[in-house]
Amino acid sequence: MNITLNIQRYNPDTDEESYFQQYQVDVKPTDRLLDALMQVKRFQDGSLGFRKSCAHGVCGSDGMRINGVDGLACKTLIKDIAAHDGDTVTVEPLRHLPVQRDLIVDQQEFFEKYRAIKPYLINDEPVAGKERLQSPRERMAFDDATSCILCASCYSACPIPVEQPDFLGPAALAQAFRFLADSRDRATEQRLAIVDTEEGAWGCQNHFQCTRVCPRSILITKRINETKRMIKQSKEKESS
Repeated sequence: MNITLNIQRYNPDTDEESYFQQYQVDVKPTDRLLDALMQVKRFQDGSLGFRKSCAHGVCGSDGMRINGVDGLACKTLIKDIAAHDGDTVTVEPLRHLPVQRDLIVDQQEFFEKYRAIKPYLINDEPVAGKERLQSPRERMAFDDATSCILCASCYSACPIPVEQPDFLGPAALAQAFRFLADSRDRATEQRLAIVDTEEGAWGCQNHFQCTRVCPRSILITKRINETKRMIKQSKEKESS
């Protein structure tokens, strides 16, 4: 099966703006897009830039836009993006983040927003025994959010940063929920204050794009809405 990869290219040292370059690759329907990109990198154009690491959907390194949909190149099968011989697959870098080169984006802003919600357990209470125990029900309250691999696919898919660049983004807000819902954590008021803003949870308009593209099937939009309810409940409790 022969397909055309239509890849967005950009080299800051030589290019004033990005452009598209096409490569013909011979692939199997069960190959991954990452396999096709590696074929181009190894045998056609060594200058092509993209990130990769584990190649098994665990590290989140190879997030990119594939035919206009955000996802991981290592989890995207050719048969799911090119149905016929001769089809063209368009590959672009993630949105809302500066392009460093070709398909590689600068993730500094993404991680700054992630760190802003304090994505770690906060609890200074003495531990009775070796660890802080939870029931299965308590764990399940936030279990899916622990699967986040910080690939930034949800951030790129979200339309909100187009008009509101300071929006924390789906990944950060989902992780805020992960700790807000954790029965062991003791920083509820501190985190709620961070997300109770128009740049935080209230910036979400329920487009569900983040949930649709998440490679780990996290119910991101639902978790953000649950966070909104936590904010409301906290305010009602304060006023009562």
